[in-house]
Amino acid sequence: MENGKASKTAYGVARRRAVHQLLDQPPVLHDPIAIPLLGARFQYDREQEMHPFSRAFRAFMATRSRYAEDHLAAAVAQGVEQYVVLGAGLDTFAYRNPYARVRVFEVDFPATQQWKHTLLHEAAISLPAALTFVPLDFEHKTLAAGLAESGFDAGKAAFFSWLGVVPYLTLEAFRATIETIARLPAGTGVSFDYGMPRHALSPMGQMAFDRLAERVAAAGEPLRLFFTPEELQEELRRAGFHRFEDRGSEELNALYLAGRADGLKLHAQGMGRMATAWV
Repeated sequence: MENGKASKTAYGVARRRAVHQLLDQPPVLHDPIAIPLLGARFQYDREQEMHPFSRAFRAFMATRSRYAEDHLAAAVAQGVEQYVVLGAGLDTFAYRNPYARVRVFEVDFPATQQWKHTLLHEAAISLPAALTFVPLDFEHKTLAAGLAESGFDAGKAAFFSWLGVVPYLTLEAFRATIETIARLPAGTGVSFDYGMPRHALSPMGQMAFDRLAERVAAAGEPLRLFFTPEELQEELRRAGFHRFEDRGSEELNALYLAGRADGLKLHAQGMGRMATAWV
């Protein structure tokens, strides 16, 4: 994204989550905040949204959020009370948080957070007491420093979600983030999505890759970082994580999209995969 400007891809993701509430029943991710947050800006073309590529992409947007929130629920059951949403964009979890003891930290660029504040105000959505915004320009401040200044307790375990961010990073930025998380106490975990390199995809996957890459590059946010599952696990192990989970399209379909009457599903070999790692 461009310095000083809100993320265009964040809006696109939020719009797809909103469309998911209307066109995909039952929704994989039940999000009553998604549509109100966008307000009058929310528009969609039903015919275009029912195209197979659009449906599969929308399914991944919903599924990755559900996957991260399911892992958060497991962490909360183990006593975790801090949830950090990295690259929060227009994520809505904090405004429908069912866990009374969980404090949420939304981390993002200042411009994106200012834009989100505007949308929340226009939609008359109040800020929860358990929410803390962490405006962070990574060029001038580290994640650890930003969290510390915002009241995050580095002496306690936390759970992180990191959705729609990794493919846009440099390898150095990715490593810096996972190393910061891995230094936290045992019980800490992080769920995130990542992209497979183009050469590792099927012909249909390569077509989807090219289409997405063209769109996000035109929005000024080009894709840059990709991993095979083996490469990713080695990066996580090197950073200090001890347990890993990796889920591709078939596994995510089985978990969240099996038996649907509307046929909503991820492509058999989609670009996006979900990973979770624990300290």
